[in-house]
Amino acid sequence: MCPLCGSTSIKKRYTCKDHFATGELFDIYECIDCSFVFTQGAPDEREIARYYESPEYISHSNTQKGLLNKLFHVVRNIMLKRKAGLIKKLTFLKSGKLLDYGAGIGYFADKMVQKGWEVTAIEKSEKARKAAFENLGLEMLPEESMSQQKEGYFNVVTLWHVMEHIQEPDNLWEQIYRVLDESGIAVVAVPNCSSFDAEYYQEHWAAYDVPRHLWHFTPSTINEMARRHNFIMERCYTMPFDGFYISMLSEKYKQSTLAALRGVWNGFIGWMASFDKNNASSSIIYVFRKKKKR
Repeated sequence: MCPLCGSTSIKKRYTCKDHFATGELFDIYECIDCSFVFTQGAPDEREIARYYESPEYISHSNTQKGLLNKLFHVVRNIMLKRKAGLIKKLTFLKSGKLLDYGAGIGYFADKMVQKGWEVTAIEKSEKARKAAFENLGLEMLPEESMSQQKEGYFNVVTLWHVMEHIQEPDNLWEQIYRVLDESGIAVVAVPNCSSFDAEYYQEHWAAYDVPRHLWHFTPSTINEMARRHNFIMERCYTMPFDGFYISMLSEKYKQSTLAALRGVWNGFIGWMASFDKNNASSSIIYVFRKKKKR
C-alpha cells in the first residue's frame, strides 16, 4: 500500500543493493496513482540501526578516508556558507531561533551558532551527538526531545537530508508545524528521484541508499506530503554539488572504470540540465510555510 495516498495500486520500480553496509537487496516501489516512490519492506525502528553501523558513514563519523569523503568535506564547507546565507535571505533575520533536526555531527548547527542564532540541535544517533560535543563543543538533544520543544517557539526548522530517513514522517511533520511560529519556515533538503542522475543510474543511483532511505521524493510528492500537514511550498533551490558526488558514488557502485571521471562528467550534465528545470537536480532544498488551520 502506498504510504502517501493509501492506494493499493503499486508496482516494483527497481531492486537495489545496500552497497554501504550489508550487501542486502531491497525493492523500490512506486505508486501508480500518486507516483510516490518508497523502499518496500524496509527494516523497522528496532532493526534499522545496524544499517548505519560503519566508520564510513560520513554523516555520523566525519571520516576523510578516500577521495569521495575528502571531496564531501570540501563541498560541505562551501554548502555551510550557502545554507547560512539562505536562512538569512529567507527570514530577513540576522539572528533568531532555529531547530536543526537530524543534525548529524553538528556542523550546520555550529555554523548558525557562530552567526548569532539560538540553535537547538536534535540528533537520533548517540555516536553523532558524542562526536558533535567532542569536535565542536556542541550539546545536541536526542530524538525524543522533539515532542518537548515549546509550541510556536522557532523561526526556522531545518532538515538537511533527513526526511528520507524518518520512520514516521507524518508525526514529524505535525511536530514541525507545532514548534514553528506563525511566520516560521521549514527548510527541507532531500534527494530527487526524478533527477537526471536518478534516471541515468536507475537501480545503481547512490541516493536510493537502501534501506536507510525509506522515501524517495520528487517535487510533486514532497509537496503533497507537506500539503497534507498544512504547509505551503514557497520556493525551492537546487543543490548542484550533490549531483557530482552522487554520480561519482553511483559509478563506484557500478564498478565502472574511471569512475571518478565518469561521475564528474555526468554530474556536469545533470548540473546543466537543472538550469532549465529544477526537477533535474540531484537534490533540492524546499522552503515550506505554515498554512493556518481553520
